Amino acid sequence: METNLNELELKVLHEISQIIGQALNLDQALQALLAILADSLAMQRGAVVLKDPDTGHLRICASHGLSPEGKPPGIDRLDEGVIGLICRTAHPFVVPVGSREPWFLNKTQSLDLDKGQISDMGVPIILQGAPSGVLSVDRLYGEDIALEEDIRFLGLVATLIVQFVSLNLQVRAREEHLRQENQSLRVELSEKSPDLVIVGESPAIREARQLIAKVAPVKAPVLLLGESGTGKTLFARVIHALSPRVQYPFLKINCASLPENLLEIELFGIEKGTSPGAVRAKPGRLEEADGGTLFLDEVEALSLPLQAKLLRFLQEREFQRLGSARTRSVDVRIIAATTGDLTALANAGSFREDLSYLLSVLPIRVPPLRDRREDIPPLLDHFMDKVSEEYGRRFYFTQKAQAVLQRHGWSGNVREMENLVERLCLMVEGSEIGLKDLPAYVCPAGAPAEPADQAFLSRLKEMEKREIMAALERHHWIQSQAAMDLGLTLRQIGYRVKQFGLERLIKEQRGQGLGGKLKSLGHR
Repeated sequence: METNLNELELKVLHEISQIIGQALNLDQALQALLAILADSLAMQRGAVVLKDPDTGHLRICASHGLSPEGKPPGIDRLDEGVIGLICRTAHPFVVPVGSREPWFLNKTQSLDLDKGQISDMGVPIILQGAPSGVLSVDRLYGEDIALEEDIRFLGLVATLIVQFVSLNLQVRAREEHLRQENQSLRVELSEKSPDLVIVGESPAIREARQLIAKVAPVKAPVLLLGESGTGKTLFARVIHALSPRVQYPFLKINCASLPENLLEIELFGIEKGTSPGAVRAKPGRLEEADGGTLFLDEVEALSLPLQAKLLRFLQEREFQRLGSARTRSVDVRIIAATTGDLTALANAGSFREDLSYLLSVLPIRVPPLRDRREDIPPLLDHFMDKVSEEYGRRFYFTQKAQAVLQRHGWSGNVREMENLVERLCLMVEGSEIGLKDLPAYVCPAGAPAEPADQAFLSRLKEMEKREIMAALERHHWIQSQAAMDLGLTLRQIGYRVKQFGLERLIKEQRGQGLGGKLKSLGHR
């Protein structure tokens, strides 16, 4: 009899070990484990209750033989407080027939009860030295086998469950580590990408960056608040780039740029034949952005009917194309932006209050330039670098010009600055941008003028530039030889080459010279 029992137990343990590969789906693996106990042994009812690692609350992870009330037998008679008591005692237990209170076994795991007097039995699940749950069954063996055997083998099964739980937690921890590592890499990549750089180190910008890092991984809508030109579109792009949706589309709609009927089609799409111009079905931006992010700029311009449709989508993730009765479902994150106050608009009746609440789950204020004046110099340098790279010439501001620009009000914010820098670089003759080059609205009449000999200094720099270029040309654009000719060190000539924006010219001329040599060699 004992030999048969040992063989049966080995068979059950072997079958349980075969499903350890399912441990990544813990509930599914535990359900399969209970099915093995029911198929191979005498168990008719059973359940596994575990503490949720996130909340600490007890949760029924798997059950077999549900009662009519829909709860696992044995557990439906034991409330959460009793299960909690069992977890805290960390001892095997039995529940006598007709009782709601568990009786705990002594150290020898024996109790003066016949198996026929027991409705349920169980053992604690000990994870890392602490009780973490309960394995409860009605029985494992028939009445001819002693109760101690049921408890002993139930303890072995609980040990295997611990392995399942431990493996699951390790994988979860690894996934979380990889997620955070991926998030850090995305932050680093976004900082290196010239199109996704939020320039500045002011307290307002640092706070905005921290909020972006918090909201980027989640699915909830984001509302960007700020004046026109502050960079709300850039903020939306960075949130998308740092989110798990980065591999999917980022699309945008300016809600103030289209009339209501066209905006509805642009947002939700239209079916063929709905209007005279609809010769074919057209998907809206919601469908095109499936899996990704849709940025709604100037969302306060939406009409009330379109607000109602957007509200339905945010609540149910469903919408209908114009002229269609078919309900469509997509997974799109909404990032909205406004220059106004949605709460005030809701109080005035021009914006739905419930939509305002939904969009404002995660608000981020994009600060105006006047609130981050310490960021003006690095922003000027940033835009100057972009223009210099685009036009192949190096530009720079004089100290006085930069001081005036830092005092400027910048009512148009970052957009005004970017446009001004590009216009100045196009209009200026040389590489230097001084007070005389600034427009009148930036440099008022009372601003300090350039020194009287500024023109002489400019001519002197032009002469120096011509001498440098002549020496480079004489020595086939080799900087070290030109430096020796002029009595300069290699570092000094390198500084002047960079100052006068000659790097690209030198590269082109040396390339042409090398091409000519190769061509002449080919004719030999």
